[in-house]
Amino acid sequence: MNSGPQNEWFDTDYYKILGVSKDASQSEIKKAYRKLARKYHPDTNPGDKAAEEKFKQIGQANQVLSDKETREQYDQVRAMGRGGARFSAGAGGPGGAGGFEDIFSGLFNTGGGGTRTRYTTRSPGGGPAGSAGGDIPPEFADLFGGFAGSYGGSPYDSPYGGGFSTGPLKGGDIKANTTLSFTEAAKGATVKLSMPGGKPLTVRTPVGVKDGQKIRLRGKGKASPNGGDSGDVILTVQVEPHPVFTRDGANLRMTLPVTFDEAALGAEVEVPTLGGMPVRVKIPAGTPSGRTLRVRGKGIETKKLTGDLLVTVEIAVPQNLTPTAKEAVEAFREATSGEDPRAGLLDRARER
Repeated sequence: MNSGPQNEWFDTDYYKILGVSKDASQSEIKKAYRKLARKYHPDTNPGDKAAEEKFKQIGQANQVLSDKETREQYDQVRAMGRGGARFSAGAGGPGGAGGFEDIFSGLFNTGGGGTRTRYTTRSPGGGPAGSAGGDIPPEFADLFGGFAGSYGGSPYDSPYGGGFSTGPLKGGDIKANTTLSFTEAAKGATVKLSMPGGKPLTVRTPVGVKDGQKIRLRGKGKASPNGGDSGDVILTVQVEPHPVFTRDGANLRMTLPVTFDEAALGAEVEVPTLGGMPVRVKIPAGTPSGRTLRVRGKGIETKKLTGDLLVTVEIAVPQNLTPTAKEAVEAFREATSGEDPRAGLLDRARER
């Protein structure tokens, strides 16, 4: 029997390594491992040998304690170890280690021919992880940005060395920002990004990109350290506001000032479009302030559809009336004195 792993269990308090009590739930063990693995992961501590060793230890602890059956075996071995016993690789016989090993036959016997085995797991790359300790279970891969490596393989398999088995690693991502005018964002634009090393990157932004939108440029980031895929460039776009238009999905919105007579009598007025010729829009007679008119096909053009221009009418009230204009308004008031736009308002306000 290989006594090394069991002697290691005698000497190592995995609960202490994870900072949990011996009666901790599986959920508490998982939470503790996630926290420590994030803190001591070599990607977070490049070149820190102490952090690498700590990462190995917490990986070993999680490997044993996260599996119910293995944890029970570990607890039994530790309970016996408190009496001072140790496994030995002695020659056997009545005075050898064989008699003590029999105590553990139920823990490590495979059930045939008396062969005993040690507990191991396998890394994604196929190498045994039980001896080096520290495989990252798949459910924890999200901690490290998709890092799919494992502790426990050959040190030659990884740029980190020291027992990292990762396979080809993806290069790091690069974050960049650019600012577009409202029209550039709506119609698409070509921008040049200053990259690390001084070489510029020319990018064509999508049509209709929104303020705050992130664009992923695959393979344009940092090179892999060991022959894997290059990282990406994550481009965040800021869009400057427009003095007239705002966006509503693929539609454009604007406010159209009209005079009282245009709204009351009806009119046909020119309305601007984004980066194009103005269009003529009919204002129906009796149009109230706040009504929205739709001009089809004058919004933002995307691959899937073209939006509309939504024009909200706003009646402009004159600030300074000439004496003649004031007389005309007073005459209009006399002519329409029988109309009350607030009729029934007070009654409706009293309704529950």
